[in-house]
Amino acid sequence: MSAKLFTPLRIAGLELANRIVVSPMCQYSADDGCANDWHMTHLGMLANSGAGLLVVEATHVERQGRITHGCLGLYSDGCEDALARVVAHCKRIGTAKLGVQIAHAGRKASAQRPWEGGGTLKGDDAWQTIAPSAIPFGDGWATPRAATADDLARISQAFVQAAERAVRIGFDAIELHMAHGYLLHEFMSPVANQRNDEYGGTLEGRMRFPLEGVRAVRAVVPKGMPLGARMTGCDWLDDGLNADDAVAVARLLKQAGLDYVDISSGGVAATARNPTTLGYNVPIAERIKREAGIVTRTVGLIVTAQQAEAIVAEGKADCVSLGRAMLDDPHWAWHAARDLGAEVERPAQYKRVGPTLWAGAKRA
Repeated sequence: MSAKLFTPLRIAGLELANRIVVSPMCQYSADDGCANDWHMTHLGMLANSGAGLLVVEATHVERQGRITHGCLGLYSDGCEDALARVVAHCKRIGTAKLGVQIAHAGRKASAQRPWEGGGTLKGDDAWQTIAPSAIPFGDGWATPRAATADDLARISQAFVQAAERAVRIGFDAIELHMAHGYLLHEFMSPVANQRNDEYGGTLEGRMRFPLEGVRAVRAVVPKGMPLGARMTGCDWLDDGLNADDAVAVARLLKQAGLDYVDISSGGVAATARNPTTLGYNVPIAERIKREAGIVTRTVGLIVTAQQAEAIVAEGKADCVSLGRAMLDDPHWAWHAARDLGAEVERPAQYKRVGPTLWAGAKRA
């Protein structure tokens, strides 16, 4: 088999069957943080997408750290039990390994679901948000409260407890959400972090809280279990983080104990605008892989099998994440394998759909 995309990848003690990852995608459909039948169906379907790894959507470490009232959480026994049922189901019927992204939304919390407008909540449904500095995400957004030392200690412990729950549930990998303008990214970026204490100022100061969290979580995650982060490669703002910063951040994260990084970008302020070119994060991921020496995944308008294969085969990233492409085609990896002349594991019930069928269709 010549397709690099379909070769195994080992991260720490976990071996993935291929280099395709289903990106964590918020569904905004939980019941007070608890997974339900929607997640059972949605994730059960994607567990049989042919991807080597399926990462569960941003799963929040505090109730008030959720983006919306519909976001998943891992902050209570009820949340843990509900998500454990979904994970057990996916492992029983699916082929993918399972990861979870743990997160705190920071100043982007207390928001409406996208189909309800997506802006900051108003009235009795809203709650006080916190952030590195008392700076709103954008016009019309609520002003957050600047986090105190007690807040930071509580949130760091909440990440630890969520990670412990994820280990008990049986996830194969854990990643920290350090991108898209949520709390850990807010601390990293000078756009959102204008503190004048030890948690602000230089990149070293702005990275202090995220790195404290990484080390604390690493201490409770078994050594062979991959611990990674989705991190920003660029803020796409003149006064924000850029690719040079991202390389420095990736080096610090590796030193703190992370096994991989997933390179995304944007989202730190309402005025930021991501590029719209295919694979726009790939050049940044390539630099990080080369200069930081850490297992690197990337995401962002990766659409076709040929594009994904080129990214991996040319050494620009070790693996790729797909989000909307997987929603559009939940068997994207099956079709990519067919297009690239590779094989991918399928459940026995679906094996009758194979190369012979498509060869016959082409002849017709």
